[in-house]
Amino acid sequence: MTAANEQERRPGSVPPGADPAEEATGVDIGELQAALAAAEARAAESKDLYLRALAEVENVRKRASRDVEQAHRYGVERFANELIGVKDSLELGLASAASLESLRSGTEATLRLLAKAFENAGLVEIVPEGETFNPEWHEAMAAQPSADRPPNTVLQVVQKGYQLRGRLLRPARVIVTREPS
Repeated sequence: MTAANEQERRPGSVPPGADPAEEATGVDIGELQAALAAAEARAAESKDLYLRALAEVENVRKRASRDVEQAHRYGVERFANELIGVKDSLELGLASAASLESLRSGTEATLRLLAKAFENAGLVEIVPEGETFNPEWHEAMAAQPSADRPPNTVLQVVQKGYQLRGRLLRPARVIVTREPS
């Protein structure tokens, strides 16, 4: 027997040119290296996708913040444009007021413009005359005795109140009834 044949037959011996780890485990090192390279490529791709998603979320956050800032800054723009028309109408009325009657009709037209601007903005008048006094919407300025109306009824509106889309801006200032003494 030759020395080479003897080495091949010894248990645990590795033939020349063979990988000892491959011989011991039965796994091809080349396959493991290819699998590792594929896993690293997938990990790099996943990291890239994660970083892109993170950047997109940050961009959306910044865009939303800018939009909110713009809404706060220019939220009354439409209402302001309508008020410009009211001011123009008042100026024209004053400039062309030849008589008291023409001044009155111009003022009434301007008041209609202002009411329309209020309506478009969601601003509603609170005129509670004849209603029951409500401290959430009304501010009592005085109380007067009344025999013909029940107590705590709004007798007279001193100053109109206003609400914006259901939220109180200014309570109506009123005079309420009380029982006669």
